[in-house]
Amino acid sequence: MEFIGSLCLILISTAIGGHFSARLNLPAVIGELLVGILLGPALLNWLQPNDFIHFFSEIGVVILMFIAGLESDLSLLRRFIRPSTYVAVVGMLFPILIAYLTGLYFHFSQLESIFLGVTFAATSVSISVVVLQEMKQLDSHEGTTILGAAVVDDVLAVIVLSILISFSGGQVNSSGNKQNLVLSLLLQIGYFVLLFVLGRWVIPYVMHFSSKLLVPASETLISLVLCLGLADLADITGLSTVIGAFFAGLAIGQTDYKVLIDRNIEPIGYAVFIPVFFVSIGLNMTFTGIINDFWLFFVLSIGGILSKLLGAGLGAKLAHFSWPSSFMIGAGMVSRGEMALIIAQLGLQSHLLSIDRYSAVIGAIIITTLIAPFLLRGTISKINH
Repeated sequence: MEFIGSLCLILISTAIGGHFSARLNLPAVIGELLVGILLGPALLNWLQPNDFIHFFSEIGVVILMFIAGLESDLSLLRRFIRPSTYVAVVGMLFPILIAYLTGLYFHFSQLESIFLGVTFAATSVSISVVVLQEMKQLDSHEGTTILGAAVVDDVLAVIVLSILISFSGGQVNSSGNKQNLVLSLLLQIGYFVLLFVLGRWVIPYVMHFSSKLLVPASETLISLVLCLGLADLADITGLSTVIGAFFAGLAIGQTDYKVLIDRNIEPIGYAVFIPVFFVSIGLNMTFTGIINDFWLFFVLSIGGILSKLLGAGLGAKLAHFSWPSSFMIGAGMVSRGEMALIIAQLGLQSHLLSIDRYSAVIGAIIITTLIAPFLLRGTISKINH
């Protein structure tokens, strides 16, 4: 029963780390990551990666992506579809290109370099939302465009990631032979068609039916079944589990049960599984890894900040925002946060990112997340003055 003590240590440590991180106006995830580094092999060595942490972190990332889908505002996206799409697409192309070229320069393979690009194309605006709220800009055209672009960004990143993972080594069947590539593609296309049908017509009916069940928290129970079921089905077709979880959340978020499910799922995720996921990321990171790959870490950090700032900013300019407003939108998209961390972890598990380069990549993601709120505050202050 040693894992119970480990879980207890993780939960109390992440609660304290998240609290102090929030007090510094940083995302709680930064504190949780630092806890993983502190308790792991990098420093105290009280925790090591093991099966218990692996299984809990797998559930954690699925629930985290389910919540991300649940909280994605499609009505907001519909209202600002044009500028949001420009910001998201151009804001993804720049980081993909810069990170891809960086990977090639540092002797990554072609596939690893593409994956590196996808990692730094992701955006997490949770930290930007806090800054926008503080500075009364959340409902502005710029703030709304940032939120809409984040939805497009998330959807594109999840789809590209899943396809990339499916091509990372071919699908292997129970006999150990690679499945036919055409069959794999057909299965994956069929899965996306199924997602559309389920989201449009079936899931709303299932959620309505769940409210009639005579069991406690029946709606939450059925939403978890949908989340885990679609995640497992995605895995069977060779896609990433996160795509099933994300689109399950997206579909349920369009029903009348969104608020109820969000309120009930968050305690399950954030109280147990999600902290273990972020700690597991820190457990695989070492300072020697960053020191040994310092120039990779440095170039990814600088390139990560500038590519998203300029790419998303140019996308905003193409949507006819002024230059100051475009720069503000670009700054709001800089933070990579949990989305990039999830992608990096999945890449490590899928052998698209080697353990030798892992620390440098995670360190660069943390730097972009730390610098983002200061960058956004500075741009908003200049606009207001």
